[in-house]
Amino acid sequence: MTADLRPYDPATDADALCELKTAFERGLGASTGGEGKAAAYEGKLTDDYRERWLAWVDRCVADDERCVTVAVDDEGLAGYVFVLPERLAMIWDAAVINELYVAPAHRGTDVADDLMDAAVALAADQNLPLDRIVLDVDPANERAKAFYDRHGFERWGEMVARSLDE
Repeated sequence: MTADLRPYDPATDADALCELKTAFERGLGASTGGEGKAAAYEGKLTDDYRERWLAWVDRCVADDERCVTVAVDDEGLAGYVFVLPERLAMIWDAAVINELYVAPAHRGTDVADDLMDAAVALAADQNLPLDRIVLDVDPANERAKAFYDRHGFERWGEMVARSLDE
């Protein structure tokens, strides 16, 4: 299976991108943290979340259309990569891959590699405080870790979090 890459088009891709985003979130919840994490990720997938997320995507692609690059085949969207715009580089002093997701039917093809190449190319064009691209990957996600290792990513600190409800 092959797929072509192009910038996300809000007029034609929003529904399909949201389907991939939903699969991304459900995959994170189901495969990397047990029932509690799965329930938390599933619980946020509301209509309000969808609208807020799409509005954020629109703001990011308004800065640079390449911030969300989609992989497209004859059946529709096969995957996407979401790189934060340059104006947000100060968050981690680097380019940030917010999300990279490939639909299961396209895993094991070159789609993920092509999306990563697009992300790195965009990052190389950004004026960054530090010359690096970063992302957050769950340590339990062995498949993702192997993919990022293959693309030259190395551990860079450790992210910690806490609930705001406490």
